[in-house]
Amino acid sequence: MPNKALRILIADEQHFHRMKIERRLNQLGYYRIAPVQSLDELLSVVEYGCEPFDLVIINAALTTGTGLDPLAFCQDNQQIRHALIYDAQQAGLPALFVAQPGNVRISQDRVPDQETLESLMSRVDLPIPLSERSHPWHQGGLRA
Repeated sequence: MPNKALRILIADEQHFHRMKIERRLNQLGYYRIAPVQSLDELLSVVEYGCEPFDLVIINAALTTGTGLDPLAFCQDNQQIRHALIYDAQQAGLPALFVAQPGNVRISQDRVPDQETLESLMSRVDLPIPLSERSHPWHQGGLRA
């Protein structure tokens, strides 16, 4: 069962891409999703957020020509637990879908497909250990 408390951020200039990804995540049971359309919005939301995002999904084209390395940004940021950078060829990132050491995955897909998102969410939304399920702070699916 999906953890409905997961915080997800989608960053893409194209409204259609953001909506497509959001709908695919909704089909998987995730609804706590914030879409942003610019690099400035992405940086502001991540930097000034009160709690970390469980997943940030970024179109690499958003960072093209800005000097921002999306891979380093996601790996070194305490406000991002997991990330998917897609359309990665735009930012000169590796040519294949790879599981990076740590919390970042890279995809060449123009928009992540359902299979990619399912695989990603299986890494992001890990089952809660039985020993933690009875704690009062876990009510409603929240994690510490």
